[in-house]
Amino acid sequence: MLVLAFDTATPAVTAALHDGERVLAESTTVDARRHGELLVPTIETVLREAGVVLGDVTAVVAGAGPGPYTGLRVGLMTAQALATSLGVPAYGVCTLDAVAYGSGLTEPFLVATDARRKEVFWGHYEDLRVRLSGPSVDKPQDLPGELPLVGAGARMYAEVVGASRLLDAPEYPFAGALAALAAEQLGEPDVREVVESGTHPVLSLPRPIYLRRPDAQVPSAPKKVST
Repeated sequence: MLVLAFDTATPAVTAALHDGERVLAESTTVDARRHGELLVPTIETVLREAGVVLGDVTAVVAGAGPGPYTGLRVGLMTAQALATSLGVPAYGVCTLDAVAYGSGLTEPFLVATDARRKEVFWGHYEDLRVRLSGPSVDKPQDLPGELPLVGAGARMYAEVVGASRLLDAPEYPFAGALAALAAEQLGEPDVREVVESGTHPVLSLPRPIYLRRPDAQVPSAPKKVST
């Protein structure tokens, strides 16, 4: 097994390689405006550091969001293109799940990432592996109270959600955690069939999770002018 995982659904452009037992290499750059420019060089970096070539990869995994439209599409389109050229399967994983897994928490908590428009994408977790609800998008003040919070979205609105609720955990979906979470699942029997049926609890087909419409809209037909 050699899993290439990456995520572009947050400001972190991150990629990693996992051999089924450990993370071989990981690289991350936090830059919200350069997803398309940074992703391929980041993938090349982890391949070089791991001492492997792209043809050694047996599965490609991309963060499926939720996240801003443009950045999210960069990762998912890259995953589909690489998987097709390599002849290997491609999967999606909810970006919030990667943040949750990276937290290492074994108690209930919330993950929140920046959704812009003064909102957050969030999910409710039983522990680092089990999502109880979400992903959803809401104003930070509308998040369920009392539960601990992780993620950059929570930290952005610390004054709103309560700074005492913020835990010391990774703020972004670092690809090492994404790859490790996916590798756990890829060892299961008949995993592809379960994913294609849409019933797998973690893995999905590499399609974006959109919780609202993109800002850019196709213009409507011009109104007729009466005479």
